[in-house]
Amino acid sequence: MSNIPKQLIPLFILFALGIAAFIAARQLFVPASFGELGFYRADALKEASEIKIKYAGAEVCMDCHPEIKEKKAASFHRKVPCEACHGPSASHVEAPDESLPFRPKGRDFCPVCHNYNPSRPTGFPQILKDQHNPGKPCMTCHDPHDPRPPHTPEECSACHRSIANQKLVSEHTNLPCTQCHNVPAGHKANPRRIHAEKPTDSKTCAACHDKNATVSSEIPRVEIEAHTKRNLCWECHYPHNPEGK
Repeated sequence: MSNIPKQLIPLFILFALGIAAFIAARQLFVPASFGELGFYRADALKEASEIKIKYAGAEVCMDCHPEIKEKKAASFHRKVPCEACHGPSASHVEAPDESLPFRPKGRDFCPVCHNYNPSRPTGFPQILKDQHNPGKPCMTCHDPHDPRPPHTPEECSACHRSIANQKLVSEHTNLPCTQCHNVPAGHKANPRRIHAEKPTDSKTCAACHDKNATVSSEIPRVEIEAHTKRNLCWECHYPHNPEGK
Protein backbone atom coordinates (compact mmCIF):
# COMPACT_ATOMS: atom_id res chain seq x y z
CA MET A 1 0.00 0.00 0.00
CA SER A 2 2.98 2.25 0.61
CA ASN A 3 3.65 2.38 -3.13
CA ILE A 4 0.09 3.44 -3.95
CA PRO A 5 -0.42 7.17 -4.04
CA LYS A 6 -2.68 8.30 -1.27
CA GLN A 7 -4.92 10.08 -3.76
CA LEU A 8 -5.93 6.72 -5.33
CA ILE A 9 -6.84 4.91 -2.14
CA PRO A 10 -10.28 6.60 -1.86
CA LEU A 11 -10.95 5.72 -5.49
CA PHE A 12 -10.15 2.04 -4.88
CA ILE A 13 -12.45 2.03 -1.88
CA LEU A 14 -15.28 3.61 -3.88
CA PHE A 15 -14.71 1.10 -6.68
CA ALA A 16 -14.87 -1.82 -4.24
CA LEU A 17 -18.03 -0.43 -2.66
CA GLY A 18 -19.57 -0.04 -6.12
CA ILE A 19 -18.86 -3.68 -6.98
CA ALA A 20 -20.29 -4.82 -3.66
CA ALA A 21 -23.41 -2.70 -4.18
CA PHE A 22 -23.86 -4.15 -7.69
CA ILE A 23 -23.58 -7.74 -6.41
CA ALA A 24 -26.01 -7.01 -3.57
CA ALA A 25 -28.51 -5.37 -5.94
CA ARG A 26 -28.28 -8.31 -8.33
CA GLN A 27 -28.98 -10.76 -5.55
CA LEU A 28 -31.86 -8.63 -4.33
CA PHE A 29 -33.60 -7.72 -7.60
CA VAL A 30 -32.69 -10.38 -10.18
CA PRO A 31 -35.03 -13.43 -9.97
CA ALA A 32 -33.38 -16.69 -9.01
CA SER A 33 -34.50 -18.37 -12.24
CA PHE A 34 -32.87 -15.74 -14.45
CA GLY A 35 -30.21 -17.37 -16.60
CA GLU A 36 -31.49 -20.93 -16.40
CA LEU A 37 -32.72 -20.68 -20.01
CA GLY A 38 -30.30 -18.08 -21.27
CA PHE A 39 -30.90 -14.43 -20.61
CA TYR A 40 -34.49 -15.01 -19.59
CA ARG A 41 -36.50 -15.61 -16.44
CA ALA A 42 -37.38 -19.32 -16.50
CA ASP A 43 -40.32 -18.84 -14.13
CA ALA A 44 -42.05 -16.76 -16.81
CA LEU A 45 -42.86 -19.96 -18.74
CA LYS A 46 -44.65 -21.42 -15.74
CA GLU A 47 -46.53 -18.19 -15.12
CA ALA A 48 -47.56 -17.94 -18.78
CA SER A 49 -48.81 -21.54 -18.80
CA GLU A 50 -51.02 -20.79 -15.78
CA ILE A 51 -52.80 -17.88 -17.48
CA LYS A 52 -56.36 -18.87 -18.21
CA ILE A 53 -57.08 -19.13 -21.93
CA LYS A 54 -59.69 -16.56 -22.95
CA TYR A 55 -59.84 -16.94 -26.73
CA ALA A 56 -61.13 -20.11 -28.36
CA GLY A 57 -60.12 -19.38 -31.98
CA ALA A 58 -62.29 -19.19 -35.10
CA GLU A 59 -61.79 -22.88 -35.94
CA VAL A 60 -63.49 -23.90 -32.71
CA CYS A 61 -66.36 -21.49 -33.32
CA MET A 62 -66.98 -22.91 -36.79
CA ASP A 63 -67.16 -26.47 -35.47
CA CYS A 64 -70.44 -25.58 -33.77
CA HIS A 65 -71.70 -22.96 -36.23
CA PRO A 66 -71.27 -24.48 -39.72
CA GLU A 67 -74.08 -22.36 -41.21
CA ILE A 68 -72.26 -19.16 -40.24
CA LYS A 69 -68.98 -20.62 -41.49
CA GLU A 70 -70.51 -21.15 -44.93
CA LYS A 71 -72.03 -17.67 -45.05
CA LYS A 72 -68.92 -15.92 -43.76
CA ALA A 73 -66.51 -17.79 -46.07
CA ALA A 74 -67.59 -15.72 -49.10
CA SER A 75 -68.27 -12.43 -47.31
CA PHE A 76 -66.28 -9.24 -46.81
CA HIS A 77 -65.74 -10.33 -43.19
CA ARG A 78 -64.20 -13.70 -44.06
CA LYS A 79 -60.83 -12.69 -42.57
CA VAL A 80 -62.29 -11.08 -39.45
CA PRO A 81 -61.98 -13.51 -36.48
CA CYS A 82 -65.24 -14.30 -34.70
CA GLU A 83 -63.91 -13.05 -31.38
CA ALA A 84 -62.98 -9.67 -32.87
CA CYS A 85 -66.69 -8.86 -32.60
CA HIS A 86 -67.94 -11.38 -30.04
CA GLY A 87 -65.09 -11.05 -27.56
CA PRO A 88 -63.13 -13.84 -25.81
CA SER A 89 -65.28 -16.97 -25.98
CA ALA A 90 -63.28 -19.84 -24.48
CA SER A 91 -65.64 -19.94 -21.51
CA HIS A 92 -68.57 -20.29 -23.95
CA VAL A 93 -66.91 -23.32 -25.52
CA GLU A 94 -66.47 -24.91 -22.11
CA ALA A 95 -70.03 -24.16 -20.96
CA PRO A 96 -72.19 -23.11 -23.95
CA ASP A 97 -75.40 -22.68 -21.96
CA GLU A 98 -73.86 -20.88 -19.01
CA SER A 99 -71.52 -18.42 -20.75
CA LEU A 100 -72.86 -16.66 -23.83
CA PRO A 101 -70.57 -14.59 -26.08
CA PHE A 102 -71.02 -10.86 -26.49
CA ARG A 103 -73.45 -9.84 -29.27
CA PRO A 104 -73.10 -6.25 -30.55
CA LYS A 105 -76.51 -4.64 -31.00
CA GLY A 106 -76.22 -0.86 -30.97
CA ARG A 107 -74.58 1.71 -33.25
CA ASP A 108 -71.35 2.15 -31.32
CA PHE A 109 -69.61 -1.11 -32.19
CA CYS A 110 -69.39 -1.27 -36.01
CA PRO A 111 -68.14 2.34 -36.38
CA VAL A 112 -65.00 1.33 -34.48
CA CYS A 113 -63.88 0.02 -37.88
CA HIS A 114 -66.31 1.68 -40.28
CA ASN A 115 -66.61 5.28 -39.11
CA TYR A 116 -64.89 7.61 -41.58
CA ASN A 117 -61.15 7.85 -41.05
CA PRO A 118 -59.00 9.21 -43.92
CA SER A 119 -56.07 7.04 -42.84
CA ARG A 120 -57.90 3.84 -43.75
CA PRO A 121 -57.21 2.08 -47.08
CA THR A 122 -58.93 3.35 -50.23
CA GLY A 123 -62.14 1.45 -50.84
CA PHE A 124 -62.63 0.42 -47.22
CA PRO A 125 -66.36 0.88 -46.44
CA GLN A 126 -66.75 3.93 -44.22
CA ILE A 127 -69.65 6.04 -42.99
CA LEU A 128 -70.33 9.18 -41.01
CA LYS A 129 -72.01 7.66 -37.98
CA ASP A 130 -74.12 10.71 -37.16
CA GLN A 131 -75.49 10.98 -40.71
CA HIS A 132 -75.71 7.37 -41.86
CA ASN A 133 -79.22 6.13 -41.05
CA PRO A 134 -79.30 7.75 -37.60
CA GLY A 135 -81.39 5.90 -35.06
CA LYS A 136 -81.07 2.50 -36.72
CA PRO A 137 -78.76 -0.26 -35.42
CA CYS A 138 -76.30 -1.40 -38.10
CA MET A 139 -77.72 -4.96 -38.07
CA THR A 140 -81.09 -3.61 -39.24
CA CYS A 141 -79.68 -3.35 -42.78
CA HIS A 142 -76.41 -5.30 -42.67
CA ASP A 143 -75.89 -8.95 -41.76
CA PRO A 144 -72.54 -8.89 -39.89
CA HIS A 145 -71.62 -12.36 -41.14
CA ASP A 146 -72.26 -11.32 -44.75
CA PRO A 147 -72.28 -7.51 -44.72
CA ARG A 148 -73.38 -6.80 -48.24
CA PRO A 149 -74.98 -3.41 -48.87
CA PRO A 150 -78.79 -3.42 -48.76
CA HIS A 151 -80.73 -3.35 -52.00
CA THR A 152 -81.37 -0.11 -53.84
CA PRO A 153 -83.51 1.97 -53.56
CA GLU A 154 -84.87 1.04 -50.12
CA GLU A 155 -81.99 2.54 -48.18
CA CYS A 156 -80.63 5.40 -50.31
CA SER A 157 -81.72 7.69 -47.49
CA ALA A 158 -79.10 6.11 -45.24
CA CYS A 159 -76.42 8.20 -46.94
CA HIS A 160 -78.54 10.85 -48.68
CA ARG A 161 -80.56 11.96 -45.67
CA SER A 162 -80.96 15.63 -46.64
CA ILE A 163 -82.19 14.72 -50.13
CA ALA A 164 -84.56 12.10 -48.70
CA ASN A 165 -86.05 14.66 -46.33
CA GLN A 166 -86.77 17.07 -49.20
CA LYS A 167 -88.18 14.32 -51.40
CA LEU A 168 -90.43 13.14 -48.59
CA VAL A 169 -92.57 16.30 -48.78
CA SER A 170 -92.42 16.71 -52.56
CA GLU A 171 -94.60 15.50 -55.43
CA HIS A 172 -91.88 12.89 -56.08
CA THR A 173 -92.17 11.29 -52.65
CA ASN A 174 -93.41 7.95 -54.07
CA LEU A 175 -90.93 7.93 -56.92
CA PRO A 176 -88.15 5.34 -56.37
CA CYS A 177 -84.62 6.69 -56.67
CA THR A 178 -83.85 4.21 -59.46
CA GLN A 179 -86.57 5.78 -61.60
CA CYS A 180 -84.10 8.55 -62.43
CA HIS A 181 -80.75 7.15 -61.23
CA ASN A 182 -78.98 4.06 -62.48
CA VAL A 183 -77.22 2.68 -59.38
CA PRO A 184 -74.35 0.22 -60.07
CA ALA A 185 -74.12 -2.77 -57.76
CA GLY A 186 -70.83 -1.57 -56.28
CA HIS A 187 -72.00 1.94 -55.42
CA LYS A 188 -72.99 1.18 -51.84
CA ALA A 189 -69.85 -0.78 -51.10
CA ASN A 190 -67.53 1.79 -52.66
CA PRO A 191 -69.48 5.04 -53.16
CA ARG A 192 -66.43 7.28 -53.56
CA ARG A 193 -65.27 5.37 -56.63
CA ILE A 194 -68.47 3.93 -58.09
CA HIS A 195 -71.05 6.67 -58.54
CA ALA A 196 -74.76 6.52 -59.24
CA GLU A 197 -75.55 7.86 -62.70
CA LYS A 198 -77.47 11.13 -63.05
CA PRO A 199 -79.65 12.11 -66.03
CA THR A 200 -77.72 14.11 -68.62
CA ASP A 201 -80.64 15.29 -70.76
CA SER A 202 -84.39 15.89 -70.56
CA LYS A 203 -85.40 12.41 -71.74
CA THR A 204 -85.64 11.15 -68.18
CA CYS A 205 -88.14 13.85 -67.23
CA ALA A 206 -89.94 13.46 -70.55
CA ALA A 207 -90.74 9.83 -69.75
CA CYS A 208 -93.34 11.13 -67.28
CA HIS A 209 -93.88 14.79 -68.13
CA ASP A 210 -93.97 14.91 -71.93
CA LYS A 211 -97.46 15.51 -73.31
CA ASN A 212 -97.31 12.12 -75.06
CA ALA A 213 -96.13 10.16 -72.01
CA THR A 214 -98.25 7.12 -71.19
CA VAL A 215 -98.52 7.67 -67.44
CA SER A 216 -101.14 9.02 -65.05
CA SER A 217 -103.04 12.00 -66.39
CA GLU A 218 -102.59 13.75 -63.04
CA ILE A 219 -98.87 14.25 -63.70
CA PRO A 220 -98.05 17.74 -65.08
CA ARG A 221 -97.36 17.65 -68.84
CA VAL A 222 -95.40 19.95 -71.14
CA GLU A 223 -94.13 20.00 -74.69
CA ILE A 224 -90.65 18.83 -73.74
CA GLU A 225 -88.91 19.76 -77.00
CA ALA A 226 -90.22 23.32 -76.91
CA HIS A 227 -89.98 23.66 -73.15
CA THR A 228 -86.30 22.73 -72.96
CA LYS A 229 -84.84 24.60 -75.90
CA ARG A 230 -82.79 26.93 -73.70
CA ASN A 231 -82.60 25.08 -70.38
CA LEU A 232 -82.56 21.55 -69.07
CA CYS A 233 -85.41 20.63 -66.73
CA TRP A 234 -83.40 20.68 -63.50
CA GLU A 235 -82.02 24.14 -64.20
CA CYS A 236 -85.44 25.42 -63.14
CA HIS A 237 -87.01 22.50 -61.28
CA TYR A 238 -85.11 20.78 -58.48
CA PRO A 239 -85.95 17.09 -59.15
CA HIS A 240 -86.09 16.08 -55.49
CA ASN A 241 -88.64 18.81 -54.79
CA PRO A 242 -89.83 19.97 -58.22
CA GLU A 243 -92.40 22.60 -57.26
CA GLY A 244 -90.09 25.46 -58.25
CA LYS A 245 -90.74 27.40 -61.45
